[in-house]
Amino acid sequence: TTGAPNNSDSSPIVESVEDNPDGGCHIYRNGYYGSSIAVVEGILEVNIIQMTSIQTTESQTENSLVDFVVTCQGSLPTDVCTVVSDPTCQVSKSMVCDPIVAMDECLLTIRRAFEEPGTYCINITLGDDTSQALASALISVNGGEST
Repeated sequence: TTGAPNNSDSSPIVESVEDNPDGGCHIYRNGYYGSSIAVVEGILEVNIIQMTSIQTTESQTENSLVDFVVTCQGSLPTDVCTVVSDPTCQVSKSMVCDPIVAMDECLLTIRRAFEEPGTYCINITLGDDTSQALASALISVNGGEST
């Protein structure tokens, strides 16, 4: 049971009763309990504001490269993960996570490679020690071009 003490201390008094299975008796404990809570802001929102196809020369690999420009609000992220899935966002094809350096504002460019043309669901997650936030988009990759 918890009750307020009669003195000026605002800490609640905690009494607990425990059964002792060996002796059949009760153990009484009395005392004061105190705790503190730290509220952190966390990453509140992530937005993909631009997707740009990167032109590659024919001597480079067949992979199509796309730059995603991402903004966020709240605390600054320390890592970014990108999950590439089928168009229904149900079947994951690849996942890439990278640490990032915190800047004064949250404006990131994330470059990802796509092995073949098609439509993909992209989930970009920004995280720090206390929070994560996600943004999703559908992208169509057409042999080096994206829309």
